[in-house]
Amino acid sequence: MASKSKQRKNGKEPEASAEQPRAKGAPESAATGGKPISAWRENFASIVVTAILFLFFTTFTAQAFEIPSESMEDTLLIGDRPFADNVVFAPATKWLGPLLPYSEIRRGDIIIFLHPKDPDRKHMVKRVIGLPGDRIKIVNRNVMVNGEYLVEGYKQHKMGTIEPYRDNFPDTYPSELLTPYPQYRPWAELLPTCINKKGELVVPPGHYFGMGDNRDWSLDSRYWGFIPRENIIGRALVIYWSVDFKRNEIADDSPAMHIVHLLMALPFRTRWGRLFLTFPRPPA
Repeated sequence: MASKSKQRKNGKEPEASAEQPRAKGAPESAATGGKPISAWRENFASIVVTAILFLFFTTFTAQAFEIPSESMEDTLLIGDRPFADNVVFAPATKWLGPLLPYSEIRRGDIIIFLHPKDPDRKHMVKRVIGLPGDRIKIVNRNVMVNGEYLVEGYKQHKMGTIEPYRDNFPDTYPSELLTPYPQYRPWAELLPTCINKKGELVVPPGHYFGMGDNRDWSLDSRYWGFIPRENIIGRALVIYWSVDFKRNEIADDSPAMHIVHLLMALPFRTRWGRLFLTFPRPPA
């Protein structure tokens, strides 16, 4: 006590002891040997963060789809599962516009969109052939846009016969198609009003004309009409998984059984050579 009083008289506070007793109920710090966070809590937190980031990615940035038909062969095969870029065609915002890769739709883009005439076939994948204002004509399977033939190294013709409407378009709509697809009748009635004096189909403002790469086996804009701009979700970006499925294996499955079949097919029917295949955009 005498030494402490002496230190106070000299203007100095007494030195703290190296070991001070902790007040009852005071929390321990990590530096003084507090208990570490348990491993399961760290793992759980990591899983939650990962799930949140994945949901954000698949909701706002990219969305996964499955190809159920042969209409885009050989670019996209039945069982391919591509991610769609949801950002590129989204309406630009003032504060994010300079940061995100917004772009206009180009001829040749592979787009994912909501079917304009058939709600049961919700998501569709086709290649953009006509932009708003374009004049389209197909002569013996060769596509002309604005008076010039397109160079289409991606297209396939797997049938030997040439059909009037399918391969020489536009023409009289095949009425026999309206029996299995009565929802296409509005397009059959609208089609003649969209043809100019040169026999070309004119794409209206705010709409696009899409076709499958497998031209002989594709129900596309020739059969059900134009694609409204607001129906377009994004563009095919990359294949993250591809399973060697047949069309009936997808069409006949219930959602639950399809997941089971996917898991069973993982090690044996995955097309490993198609994983991470990308789809570069055509030049602007």
